[in-house]
Amino acid sequence: MLIVGLMSGTSADGIDAALCRIEGEPPHLRADLIHATSNPYQLAFQRRIVNSYDPELSRVDELCQLHFELGERFAQAAHGVIEAAGMSATEVDLIGSHGQTFWHAVSPAGRVLATLQLTEASVIAERTGITTVSNLRARDVAAGGEGAPLTSYVDWLLLRHPTHWRAIQNIGGIGNVTLLPPLNDTQSAPLAFDTGPGNALIDSAVSLLSRGEQSYDRDAELAQSGEVDSSWMEDLLDHAYYDRRPPKTTGRELFSAGMAAQLIADGQQRGLSPGSIVATITAVTSYSIADAYQRFAPAPIAEVILGGGGRHNPALVAHLRSVLHPTVVLTHEDIGMDSDAKEALVFAVLAHETWHNRPGSLPALTGVQHPVVLGQITPGANYGDIVRRTWGNDRRGFKTLG
Repeated sequence: MLIVGLMSGTSADGIDAALCRIEGEPPHLRADLIHATSNPYQLAFQRRIVNSYDPELSRVDELCQLHFELGERFAQAAHGVIEAAGMSATEVDLIGSHGQTFWHAVSPAGRVLATLQLTEASVIAERTGITTVSNLRARDVAAGGEGAPLTSYVDWLLLRHPTHWRAIQNIGGIGNVTLLPPLNDTQSAPLAFDTGPGNALIDSAVSLLSRGEQSYDRDAELAQSGEVDSSWMEDLLDHAYYDRRPPKTTGRELFSAGMAAQLIADGQQRGLSPGSIVATITAVTSYSIADAYQRFAPAPIAEVILGGGGRHNPALVAHLRSVLHPTVVLTHEDIGMDSDAKEALVFAVLAHETWHNRPGSLPALTGVQHPVVLGQITPGANYGDIVRRTWGNDRRGFKTLG
């Protein structure tokens, strides 16, 4: 099947789109990237999204409007990647849309109570004519899971090493990891969870310190102009989230712009420069990732595969390589995968599995009570055609999904 995956992370910096060819079924599933595009949001639109993360700034009328506006933008991103690949929408079978996460409600005890990803799938299906699978996290939460990280099931399918343990580490707004046993280990289970902040606190601090002129620390220029306050960093690593055992998940509800503002105030009280404040927050992100492996990895990790926007931050990556030594730190490109397109590809694969009535989440990965088929299907103009082509005379899938 030809499937477009669409992803916008908690950093809310834009939409990644990936046109993929997906064939087979687990454990012999194959996913090939045909073309990928990145579609950045304008700063004003990004601010509308980020402001809506804050309960004190969020409004129901704005959320309603963003829900449909995001649908339009996701549809445009789908058209864009299809056209860039030299194809037409009529050739594509499905769209898998992650949507935009606005809230992830976690109780003080760590149980996920609800999750909210907006982006109206009806708009995507209407504008493209392509049947759309969306709202995938909600089913995982409904079945007792953390709702994240959903990338972990695709990591399990595609990225296990033949002989040693790997950590597949995404550094988006929030950091998440999938700890994968090797293919020659038939006894060990994978483990996945959110490690804590990725870019969220760094981005918020930079935005506040620059009075909105910068949305992130480009090339770690600000962090590299300062020094890490080791004593303060140790205090910050004492946060209760890091002690919680997996499965666990978090978001900007915890590692928020408000937390970043408090960190800036604390750093200034310590007499630190803006560069040293950002350098320390950057180091906290790196050390929290390494600490998570030390605390929770079922076996020694031989390789770390980095993805997400955080891999472009040289200060963050340098800290991580230093604290993890001698563990090898690689990127997805080093193992033949496009880092920038990886998460969009994940949601193409998850859409494929949902269409074929197969699970996209497992108990070992998100804490879900049983393997679950994820998401909701919004028929596009091609719906009847793909039902006939993919299921043919076998009506079992149709009866289950219809």
